[in-house]
Amino acid sequence: MRAWFRSTLSAMTTPDVQTTYTVPVPENKGGQRLDRWLADAVAGVSRSQIKRLVEAGRVSLVDGDPTPPPVLDVSRRVKPGEMFAVSIPPPEPALPQPQDIPLRVIYEDEDLIVIDKPVGLVVHPAAGHAGGTLVNALLAHCAGSLSGIGGVARPGIVHRLDKDTSGLMVAAKNDAAHHALARQFHDHDLERAYYAVVWGMPTPRQGEIEGNIGRSPVNRKKMAVVARGGKPALTRYKVIRPVGTFASLLRCDLATGRTHQIRVHMAHRGHPVVGDPLYGGGPRHRLRDAPEAVRQRVAAVESQLLHAFLIGFRHPKTGNFMRFETEIPLEINALMCELDRV
Repeated sequence: MRAWFRSTLSAMTTPDVQTTYTVPVPENKGGQRLDRWLADAVAGVSRSQIKRLVEAGRVSLVDGDPTPPPVLDVSRRVKPGEMFAVSIPPPEPALPQPQDIPLRVIYEDEDLIVIDKPVGLVVHPAAGHAGGTLVNALLAHCAGSLSGIGGVARPGIVHRLDKDTSGLMVAAKNDAAHHALARQFHDHDLERAYYAVVWGMPTPRQGEIEGNIGRSPVNRKKMAVVARGGKPALTRYKVIRPVGTFASLLRCDLATGRTHQIRVHMAHRGHPVVGDPLYGGGPRHRLRDAPEAVRQRVAAVESQLLHAFLIGFRHPKTGNFMRFETEIPLEINALMCELDRV
């Protein structure tokens, strides 16, 4: 059983006070890099964030010294029995501006909001997308009541969907909800499923795809199933029905949540998601014998036919399990109708 962190401050930390966690290293975790171990042990904190905390002198080895010096080497190998203190600064104010962008709200209470994100909506501000994002829309809809843990650009954001993937997302309205939801995502202790239209017919029609996912060694803009390194990833799939003679509709359940996981795993199996511009989901020679109108229609698709239709999680306050589903979007249904003709 993983040794979880325990806070050295009150759970009712005020917004202007940093939070410090003490993280013990159990016997079976010795030898890991410091950044990898802490990212795995502390929910809601990524490896890159740990690196920044180390560089800022906010990680120290607890060894009885009342003022222990900071640990500055992220590659340091941890030893069983050691204990590290991680000081996380108070959340920065949410700088993105509220924007009146329509949202399809599936559920909302004082702790969280579940929305059905459309294709084309970027989740948070980034290079090239300073505004017009889901964060801007949430700030307007929630009147600024969002968790600040995600930082200045990502208030309330617990997880993400690609810009051109539609579907269900949950956002946190306060820090307590953010911590609780982030832990479920970190532990994969929740339910997530997608509809995916892929080229061809996977064999067998129901199964699992397992393979570590990491940065592609030949194209750093892509992820790939890698022989060494990466992070373990497991996708369970089931064919719902053929879509014409060239494609099929799948249900894909995530046992893990890696970047581009379904897109990478299906492309690795030779069945890329239709319309995926990054992983080979274009028609190319697949529709060679189809009518010209169908080929042009499918070739014009600029986003993958992938929809996060199901999300289930425990409510951060009540502990009750909540489950939400949506239908396949009209734009995906329209493309399937085109493909059903050939």
